[in-house]
Amino acid sequence: MKKVIALLMTMMLLVSLAACGKKDSSTSTNNATPTATEAAATDTPAATDTPAVTKSEPTNLTMWCIAVESDSNRHAYETAIADFQKAHPEINLKWEATQNQDYKTKIKAAAAANELPDIFFTWGGGFLREFVDAGRVYSLDEAYAKYASELPDKVLVNHKYDGKLYAAPTNYNVVAMFANKELLKQAGFDTVPSTYEELLKCCDALVAKGIIPFGCSGKETWCVTEYLESIIEKSVGASALTDMYLGKTPWNNDGVISAVNNFQEMIKKNYFDPEGIALSNDEVKANFIAGKYAFYINGTWNCASFVDIADKIQVAEFPVIDSTKSQLGELIGGPSDSLAVSASSKNPEVAAEAALELAKGVCHYGYLDGNGLPAWKPDYDTSKLNPLTLAVADIMNNSKQSVLFGDGIQSADNANIYLDYVNQIYASAIDGKAFAEGLDKDLKK
Repeated sequence: MKKVIALLMTMMLLVSLAACGKKDSSTSTNNATPTATEAAATDTPAATDTPAVTKSEPTNLTMWCIAVESDSNRHAYETAIADFQKAHPEINLKWEATQNQDYKTKIKAAAAANELPDIFFTWGGGFLREFVDAGRVYSLDEAYAKYASELPDKVLVNHKYDGKLYAAPTNYNVVAMFANKELLKQAGFDTVPSTYEELLKCCDALVAKGIIPFGCSGKETWCVTEYLESIIEKSVGASALTDMYLGKTPWNNDGVISAVNNFQEMIKKNYFDPEGIALSNDEVKANFIAGKYAFYINGTWNCASFVDIADKIQVAEFPVIDSTKSQLGELIGGPSDSLAVSASSKNPEVAAEAALELAKGVCHYGYLDGNGLPAWKPDYDTSKLNPLTLAVADIMNNSKQSVLFGDGIQSADNANIYLDYVNQIYASAIDGKAFAEGLDKDLKK
């Protein structure tokens, strides 16, 4: 019996020494991770006090956007994010919004410092291009494959660079011509003129009746581009205008010069409110709503603003000026607002899936709210939409090609130069020839 007890004590001593040796080996390597068996051998609470399965930590994602409290898309973002969080409890999304102009400075600084959030709001065209060229943006090609049938390729043109997709659009806005049917009727027109010649006759008739045809803010130059770009596009064609924006072809050509001169001729003939040059866009829009102008050319995001007078408003696209180069269905605008993913994200695949799902949700609720057209194919009831929004949707559905807004498709530096020349045109400080020659000389290639 004593021999048995001695043998057992010897075995226990050997086991104890072996365990101590293994514990010393584990602590000597910083990156070592004990196995389940090893963990059980350490001085920890009994296994019954530790859950057999540990719940995984949620994936943390950050997002920046411009949907501040006063932004018309705030509701769309809040609702889309709430839907996303409910569907994905495994993801913790922390988002923040910054006012538009301040955001542009903030996002550029973050990109330069390689400190972008996982998901960030951006504009397509030249704005996003600078980030892509710097290697700061993650390609969405792989994640997009799942949504290809819902997000048509034709709305992605402003977010593709060298054949790769880098952002998911949230909406689609184009420039439209809103017309007050009651004022047109006073000038003898029952509907919006469908040709350029008829439009000029209508404007002459309106002026003769003491009605101002157009209102345009000169205080906000982007508003002037809504008019000028429509006239240039319907004179030279969408493809030609795109090539000029991208520096592939010169601005100094007969089509551009003629278009700019036509715009200035309209100003000289009192088609535009002379007070408009000192007015803000909000003031001009208020004048249109009050019945001071027959036409208002601006983005389709304005549909929600005209809901109370929708019964007296007709929406159309600007007519073709040179049918040998342009056609109906060539529009200014397109999907620009979008969500992109940082190339330095710790979870780029998860962020890419999230960006696409969130973009779809923002598009859904934004469209129902009347804040833009759907870049994504609607799979929900749209029967109660603002009739103006539905009319614009029909125009968009029949579109052939769209050219992104001039101050968006170009780089930031070129956009500023371009806007300065547009401002000079509205002030009649230069003519079409000087406009075209000046852009060719000053724009950076």
